[in-house]
Amino acid sequence: MAEHWNSALSHLECGRCGTHYDADKPQNLCECGTPLLARYDLDQISISTSDIAARRPDLWRYRELLPVRDRRHVVSLGEGMTPILPLRSYGARIGVPDLLVKDEGALPTGSFKARGAAVGVSRALELGIDRITMPTNGNAGAAWATYAARAGLESLIVMPQDAPKITRMECALAGARLYIVDGLIGDAGKLAAQAVADGWFNTSTLKEPYRIEGKKTMGLEIAEQLGWRMPDVIVYPTGGGVGLIGIRKALDELLTLGWITGKLPRLVAVQSSGVAPIVRAFEQGTDTAEPWENAETVAFGINVPSAIGDFLILSAIRDTGGTAVAVDDAELLAAQAECASTEGVLMCPEGAATLVAVTRLRSSGWLDGSEEVVVLNTGSDLKYPHTATYDDPPLLAKDGELPL
Repeated sequence: MAEHWNSALSHLECGRCGTHYDADKPQNLCECGTPLLARYDLDQISISTSDIAARRPDLWRYRELLPVRDRRHVVSLGEGMTPILPLRSYGARIGVPDLLVKDEGALPTGSFKARGAAVGVSRALELGIDRITMPTNGNAGAAWATYAARAGLESLIVMPQDAPKITRMECALAGARLYIVDGLIGDAGKLAAQAVADGWFNTSTLKEPYRIEGKKTMGLEIAEQLGWRMPDVIVYPTGGGVGLIGIRKALDELLTLGWITGKLPRLVAVQSSGVAPIVRAFEQGTDTAEPWENAETVAFGINVPSAIGDFLILSAIRDTGGTAVAVDDAELLAAQAECASTEGVLMCPEGAATLVAVTRLRSSGWLDGSEEVVVLNTGSDLKYPHTATYDDPPLLAKDGELPL
């Protein structure tokens, strides 16, 4: 008999029309084409925050709010509880002294994608799925291929040609069937759809309901790490936006449980000026985002011309009094270098984009400098060696002296 370990998972619900679906059958989108969201019977949760504190320091400490019913199906590489670090020098320079970063680069596979993969693969295993596929800009495919290998599942990954070579290597070494397409993420999606038609289960962004449950643990951790309270502002680099949607979902669930109180943090979506469909939709006041043409940015993880969860992202921003900001590649690369040299935190390009956004929001007066602001660094820049800008020092002779 399956060992239940107190997951309060109740059902799946369409994020737009509200239709309910059975959570214990493999599901993708609602019949209306909208992402499904996992819902929980929060009234049955009787534990306290002190109970959480006594558990192992990984994301599975929140198991009542996660969808895996049997602990034997948990596929883990120790993911979760990434550090929240103060950026005192950088924050003081830009007029935001209470600037913090949650550094997801410390996760397995080097990015926040490990969260979604851990929960998504675990739930796939529990539901009897044995072959998964997805299109990816790099880190998601690397994470899902890695966790699939640990679970004994097959994976088929399709990447755009410009995806980072390191993430290609991760997929290949994890035994994935890896295909490279001459085009963008949408082109990769068309090829992955062929595999879906052939019986592979679709695990692409928001087309299965459990990746978001892994991503929401960022929000759960932020609340716990700050002493079960919320910061004033959370700034998130946004492509498909699963993390932003997940953070909002996590905070809503914590409010309902009474584990946190007060107003939700203002949520800020950050995109590249080279591909900013969410920013454009936010500024235009629309509920959905039109696809972005000729998308291009060095921050490959947010190079998403069209997000299926656009309405959920825009709702999360607007409902919390947040905003959306587009930043230039040159600005984010400069911020990346400065943060590394002043704080010792080497952010990925997507994470560095949040620093530019905070600087701009402080300059415009949207931030007054008194706020506690948490930015998300979604991965390690060691996976993006081609983006770093620095000058090589001169070559010294073996018997030479240091030019001190």
